[in-house]
Amino acid sequence: MEPIHFGHGTRIGVLTTEPVGVLDYLAPEGGVLLGQPVLCPLGPRRVMGIVWGPGLGDFDVAKLRPVLRTLDAAPLSPGFVDFLGRAAEYTLTPLPLIARMALRAPDLDRPPAARKVIVPAGDPPVRMTEARQRVLDVLDEHGGASFVPSELAQLAGVGTSVVKGLVTAGTLAEIEAPRDLPYPRLDPALPGKPLASDQQAAADALRDRLRHGGYGTTLLRGVTGSGKTEVYLEAVAECLRAGRQALVLLPEIALSAEFLDRVEARFGARPGEWHSGITRTERRRLWHMAATGEVGMVVGARSALFLPFRDIGLIVVDEEHDSSYKQDDTVYYSARDMAVLRGNIEGAQVVLASATPSLETWVNAASGKYDRLDLRARYGEAELPDMAAIDLRAEEMPGGQWISPTLADAVATRLVKGEQSLLFLNRRGYAPVTLCRACGQQVGCDDCDARMVEHRFQNRLVCHQCGATKPIPTTCPSCGVEGRMAPVGPGVERLAEEVAARFPDARATVLSSDLYHSARALKATIAEIAEGGTDIIIGTQIVAKGHNFPKLTLVGVIDADLGLQGADLRAAERSFQLMRQVAGRAGRMPGDASGLALLQTHQPEHPVIRAILSGEDETFWDAEAAGRQAAGMPPFGRLAGIILSHPDLAVVADFARMLAASAGPIAAVGADLWGPAPAPIARIRGRHRFRLLIRAPRQAPIQKAIADWLAPIKLPTNLRLSVDIDPQSFL
Repeated sequence: MEPIHFGHGTRIGVLTTEPVGVLDYLAPEGGVLLGQPVLCPLGPRRVMGIVWGPGLGDFDVAKLRPVLRTLDAAPLSPGFVDFLGRAAEYTLTPLPLIARMALRAPDLDRPPAARKVIVPAGDPPVRMTEARQRVLDVLDEHGGASFVPSELAQLAGVGTSVVKGLVTAGTLAEIEAPRDLPYPRLDPALPGKPLASDQQAAADALRDRLRHGGYGTTLLRGVTGSGKTEVYLEAVAECLRAGRQALVLLPEIALSAEFLDRVEARFGARPGEWHSGITRTERRRLWHMAATGEVGMVVGARSALFLPFRDIGLIVVDEEHDSSYKQDDTVYYSARDMAVLRGNIEGAQVVLASATPSLETWVNAASGKYDRLDLRARYGEAELPDMAAIDLRAEEMPGGQWISPTLADAVATRLVKGEQSLLFLNRRGYAPVTLCRACGQQVGCDDCDARMVEHRFQNRLVCHQCGATKPIPTTCPSCGVEGRMAPVGPGVERLAEEVAARFPDARATVLSSDLYHSARALKATIAEIAEGGTDIIIGTQIVAKGHNFPKLTLVGVIDADLGLQGADLRAAERSFQLMRQVAGRAGRMPGDASGLALLQTHQPEHPVIRAILSGEDETFWDAEAAGRQAAGMPPFGRLAGIILSHPDLAVVADFARMLAASAGPIAAVGADLWGPAPAPIARIRGRHRFRLLIRAPRQAPIQKAIADWLAPIKLPTNLRLSVDIDPQSFL
């Protein structure tokens, strides 16, 4: 589909990145194309925008100002422009925020002239300082990417003089380089790994769908270790053969290093990479190359879905069930759902890959809306781990210990054999609560209604809501009594302390996102574990996300009941997914070392625990779906959340009640309105929070009803209102 051209002087509508939205301008000399990024005057300022269509015609043409100039960037494709508009409409996001997401690469308004960049050039300097080492670490972390000097210095936390000193020493060199070079071509003709019969059948099915063209969504479901990656890489190869672009979304940056190596081995070159860990220079380069078609494959986090691909033919959402695909800040969207929307608009195939799919995806596949391909066995000779529950009611557990005797014996057995064990506890830090044994007061955050978590490795208390920290107190801040402050409950740091006491000769490593301040450090630790550099891994949910540890034969879930508590709609589903994924880390390589997963629980008869142990996944999903359907809950009904916040409790409470009283459009479409009520975490960063929840029938036009409801409402000063369509969190 060719983009629409608007001739010189034509009245055009430009979607700016400012809150004003779409404004009328005059097309510049030479005209513009639909989707063209442009620079426009807005009062005394110059702002970026996107040519959105014909002018709205609601302003005197004699007073219109012309577009200043078009940016040196390819126009966004008509399909991408359509996707942006429909994504905004679905999520009820103001269009300017969507425009910012589409134009989020740095320096788009600068021409692609050559610029000076820093590259490695020689041996480390004779005189090494801590600052110089940080600069070299940043270069190493980013795998030889080029930097402008100021960006390299900023990332390393040093002055530019340190970078210049390394240039003078000959360790680095400053060279002239053109901006925005195309990416190396990936070769789809190179052979992939040999595939098992069910892998081959799945790969052939995906290839056929790509050859026939058009949109389709497929659930690629396979047990952990079944080789889903190799199957969808064959689909990527078919997409590249057709001259179209492929996008693979990953839920965790730490997974990208191993995955990029696999892509390079399969196609002879590395793909484009898009996430928060890449440099500004690389972000700009990838944005431009996506728009011009000069990058064939991109691997990225959820925001990569808003790159301006010229011709996207395949979108893979790996571990599609993962909660990190939902963004709950500024723009509320599910990358999984938006991937399906974009594929539908642009005629692309979408692959949703998971061993434990979300209930929404499972129901869509069961109903025939999505196709489904299954991989039922692990790749090669590897076997699925055996699974068993440890009934904590029958275990002798001394106070202050969380590893049962049965689990400790299993760990000791693995240590003798030279095999690895994983102890899983989905709690960061040392202890979730710090309280005074004299008065019972729990230490909370000053700005949030949340308890602070002790992080003993950092010797700080940390709020997991706003990130605020304070020293671990020795005196109670409430009653003033000294020496009675005590940690309550375990986190992974406290579990590590117990491991060190019970297995003093074992090499133990804690895997928790808060302990690694760079992607490089986390990747290095994961690589060391995979090579056998540790005996006992103590980890949070980060260990459940696709890592392959060949020597790991035992997984122990310390508290299998943790996720089953509370009234969260998806508590059972998430617990099932998480424990299945964690258990799947064990026994992933062929040989005599079979895997074993042990779940410590006080309720082994719980339906979720029984479903995990039995392996009867379909029975679990059937029961979960039946319960949701009876309650009119997703995916059989619709939910939408309204989140209000203000520094003054009275202001937000009064406004929430007024808003609920004016909700006629919600009732008119047959929807229920629940609330308002204080949010479970009622204050974050000093702002008091209220929530309303809407439940509607599946086919109800809920977005239009909410838009009609909120349109006439005037917000009080400093009150924030956010709409969350299809909420995943209710905090």
